Amino acid sequence: MSYMLVVKQIEGGAPKTAEGKRVSADRMERMLRFGAMLQERGIFLAGESLRSDAEGIRVERRDGKLSFSDGPFTESKEIVGGFFLINVKTREEALELATQCPAAEWSTVEVRQCGPCYDE
Repeated sequence: MSYMLVVKQIEGGAPKTAEGKRVSADRMERMLRFGAMLQERGIFLAGESLRSDAEGIRVERRDGKLSFSDGPFTESKEIVGGFFLINVKTREEALELATQCPAAEWSTVEVRQCGPCYDE
Protein backbone atom coordinates (compact mmCIF):
# COMPACT_ATOMS: atom_id res chain seq x y z
CA MET A 1 0.00 0.00 0.00
CA SER A 2 1.19 3.49 -0.77
CA TYR A 3 1.26 6.13 1.94
CA MET A 4 2.33 9.73 1.85
CA LEU A 5 4.17 11.24 4.79
CA VAL A 6 3.23 14.91 4.45
CA VAL A 7 5.47 17.35 6.33
CA LYS A 8 3.38 20.32 7.50
CA GLN A 9 5.05 23.27 9.13
CA ILE A 10 4.31 26.80 10.22
CA GLU A 11 5.80 29.24 7.71
CA GLY A 12 9.21 30.28 8.99
CA GLY A 13 9.01 27.61 11.66
CA ALA A 14 12.55 26.31 11.30
CA PRO A 15 14.07 25.31 14.63
CA LYS A 16 16.75 27.55 16.12
CA THR A 17 19.88 27.00 18.15
CA ALA A 18 20.37 28.48 21.62
CA GLU A 19 22.06 31.43 19.88
CA GLY A 20 18.93 32.03 17.78
CA LYS A 21 20.42 30.79 14.49
CA ARG A 22 18.34 28.65 12.16
CA VAL A 23 19.56 25.07 11.82
CA SER A 24 18.18 24.46 8.36
CA ALA A 25 21.40 22.92 6.95
CA ASP A 26 21.46 20.32 9.72
CA ARG A 27 17.73 19.75 9.36
CA MET A 28 18.05 19.19 5.61
CA GLU A 29 20.93 16.74 6.09
CA ARG A 30 18.87 14.71 8.56
CA MET A 31 15.93 14.63 6.15
CA LEU A 32 18.22 13.48 3.33
CA ARG A 33 19.51 10.67 5.52
CA PHE A 34 15.92 9.66 6.35
CA GLY A 35 15.12 9.54 2.61
CA ALA A 36 18.25 7.46 1.97
CA MET A 37 17.16 5.00 4.67
CA LEU A 38 13.76 4.64 2.97
CA GLN A 39 15.55 4.00 -0.35
CA GLU A 40 17.85 1.40 1.21
CA ARG A 41 14.81 -0.43 2.57
CA GLY A 42 13.25 -0.45 -0.92
CA ILE A 43 10.06 1.36 0.16
CA PHE A 44 10.79 4.87 -1.17
CA LEU A 45 8.65 5.84 -4.18
CA ALA A 46 9.19 9.61 -4.30
CA GLY A 47 9.96 12.56 -2.08
CA GLU A 48 10.71 16.22 -2.31
CA SER A 49 10.87 19.37 -0.26
CA LEU A 50 8.70 22.26 -1.41
CA ARG A 51 9.54 25.93 -1.68
CA SER A 52 7.59 28.53 0.26
CA ASP A 53 3.88 29.04 -0.45
CA ALA A 54 4.85 32.63 -1.32
CA GLU A 55 5.99 31.20 -4.66
CA GLY A 56 2.87 29.08 -5.17
CA ILE A 57 -0.17 29.72 -7.32
CA ARG A 58 -3.64 28.33 -6.65
CA VAL A 59 -5.82 27.41 -9.60
CA GLU A 60 -9.60 27.11 -9.32
CA ARG A 61 -12.40 26.61 -11.82
CA ARG A 62 -15.90 27.42 -10.54
CA ASP A 63 -18.96 27.54 -12.77
CA GLY A 64 -16.68 27.62 -15.83
CA LYS A 65 -14.69 30.60 -14.51
CA LEU A 66 -10.94 30.09 -14.07
CA SER A 67 -9.05 32.01 -11.39
CA PHE A 68 -5.44 32.15 -10.25
CA SER A 69 -4.27 33.32 -6.82
CA ASP A 70 -0.64 34.09 -6.10
CA GLY A 71 0.86 33.13 -2.76
CA PRO A 72 1.48 33.59 0.02
CA PHE A 73 -1.79 32.15 1.18
CA THR A 74 -2.29 34.04 4.42
CA GLU A 75 -5.36 32.05 5.43
CA SER A 76 -3.14 28.98 5.85
CA LYS A 77 -1.75 28.38 9.33
CA GLU A 78 0.46 25.58 8.05
CA ILE A 79 2.18 24.95 4.76
CA VAL A 80 3.21 21.68 3.19
CA GLY A 81 6.99 21.69 3.40
CA GLY A 82 7.55 18.40 1.59
CA PHE A 83 6.62 14.76 1.40
CA PHE A 84 7.79 11.17 1.23
CA LEU A 85 5.77 8.69 -0.81
CA ILE A 86 6.38 5.18 0.49
CA ASN A 87 5.14 1.67 -0.24
CA VAL A 88 4.67 -0.42 2.91
CA LYS A 89 2.49 -3.39 3.88
CA THR A 90 0.54 -1.83 6.76
CA ARG A 91 -0.68 1.45 8.19
CA GLU A 92 1.25 0.64 11.35
CA GLU A 93 4.50 0.45 9.38
CA ALA A 94 3.75 3.86 7.82
CA LEU A 95 3.07 5.30 11.28
CA GLU A 96 6.30 3.83 12.64
CA LEU A 97 8.26 5.46 9.81
CA ALA A 98 6.53 8.78 10.49
CA THR A 99 7.79 8.60 14.10
CA GLN A 100 11.34 8.18 12.73
CA CYS A 101 11.07 11.18 10.39
CA PRO A 102 13.30 13.98 11.75
CA ALA A 103 10.69 16.59 10.77
CA ALA A 104 8.40 15.27 13.51
CA GLU A 105 10.68 17.20 15.92
CA TRP A 106 9.88 20.63 14.42
CA SER A 107 6.83 20.07 12.22
CA THR A 108 3.86 17.78 11.90
CA VAL A 109 4.13 14.60 9.84
CA GLU A 110 0.71 13.62 8.53
CA VAL A 111 0.26 10.02 7.33
CA ARG A 112 -2.19 9.58 4.45
CA GLN A 113 -2.97 6.39 2.54
CA CYS A 114 -3.16 6.81 -1.21
CA GLY A 115 -6.43 5.80 -2.83
CA PRO A 116 -9.73 7.12 -4.16
CA CYS A 117 -10.90 10.32 -2.49
CA TYR A 118 -14.59 9.44 -2.90
CA ASP A 119 -16.97 6.94 -1.40
CA GLU A 120 -18.00 4.10 -3.68
